[in-house]
Amino acid sequence: MSTKSSIAVPCLPITDEVHAALTIVRHGCSELLTEHEFAQKLARSVRTGKPLRIKLGLDPTAPDIHIGHTVVLNKMRQLQNLGHTVIFLIGDFTSLIGDPSGRNQTRPPLTREQIEVNSKTYFEQAALVLDCEKTEIRYNSEWSIPLGADGIIKLASCHTVARMLERDDFTKRFKGGIPISIHEFLYPLIQGYDSVALQSDLELGGTDQKFNLLMGRELQKQYGQEPQCILTMPLLEGLNGVDKMSKSKNNYVGISEKTSDMFGKLMSISDTLMWHYFELLSFRNIEEIADFRRKVQAGQNPRKFKALLAQEIVARFHSQADAQRALEDFNHRAKGGVPDNILEITLSGAPLLIGLLLKQTGLVSSTSEALRNIKQFGVKIDGTTITNKGLKLEEGVYIVQVGKRRFARVTISV
Repeated sequence: MSTKSSIAVPCLPITDEVHAALTIVRHGCSELLTEHEFAQKLARSVRTGKPLRIKLGLDPTAPDIHIGHTVVLNKMRQLQNLGHTVIFLIGDFTSLIGDPSGRNQTRPPLTREQIEVNSKTYFEQAALVLDCEKTEIRYNSEWSIPLGADGIIKLASCHTVARMLERDDFTKRFKGGIPISIHEFLYPLIQGYDSVALQSDLELGGTDQKFNLLMGRELQKQYGQEPQCILTMPLLEGLNGVDKMSKSKNNYVGISEKTSDMFGKLMSISDTLMWHYFELLSFRNIEEIADFRRKVQAGQNPRKFKALLAQEIVARFHSQADAQRALEDFNHRAKGGVPDNILEITLSGAPLLIGLLLKQTGLVSSTSEALRNIKQFGVKIDGTTITNKGLKLEEGVYIVQVGKRRFARVTISV
């Protein structure tokens, strides 16, 4: 494909319909570049009846996703609801390179086998948010492999090393003497070329993806296309409200978790963080969320609205009936009750030390975690808080609780 000057976007009047769409698109986002250009794209779409092409690329680096990943998927669903074409791009080729975004060292690229395994579940999980019938699923190996060595060399000629080193993570690594592999420079180029191949009008990503998204815009100009606009979404804070949601930090809500765990985790967030979760995760309209906030400011208990948010999210990934049961179960436990459906475990070797018992039931991952929970008054046996780390449990049946949400009915035999 030969390069030439990009196509100019014509100036069209901005109607009320376009203003309304812009309000929805801007809600909760970090940045829309550029808003004027995107308004013109929307106006042209309204005038011609031709939907915009909205791109989201995800590398299948792990088999499962949590609700932090769904922030950008929610925005894609809103754009689908506005009538635009959503392209869910699985980066099976870029995964072979490894995204250097936000990393302080070279990330080992995934193997083809790992990518294939992870890709199997990616869209199945994304489909819990997106409208499958209105989603175009693509793999960037479709055009990246045919590009060949000569095509990649030509692509690399479109950008300079100096521009690459403007990227914050590359700059820090270069100044710190931390190695940067040559193949890492190819990642933003290949991702940018995806936008050329798909003729994208708008690309979405997290705030950490801004450099890569801008690369697509620049390459489209060089290939004679109208440049895409970019929309970045905030990185969702984890349950503690401090760090980015992450499995490694154990501050996440997995979309495939049990309903009671999902509901309980969402109820544990702070009243302040609740509004950010509403903004980024809820499909409720802006006016309704604003009304909730006014009611809390007027003195209503925020717990009521937090429960509405938790029910909405549980229903999205399970069912409305599951969400209602999760609410009832949470309220029951809040009053000191035990859930109806809890783990049933039989252990032998009475008497059992409390730390070993907690580990063998799977309520904790290690005896050190068990002892830490005891120290923090987070372990109960038959409703009584345990403080003795050396406690031994004799033969019998016990209701064991760790924290607010982990329960097991344990039968101990000799």
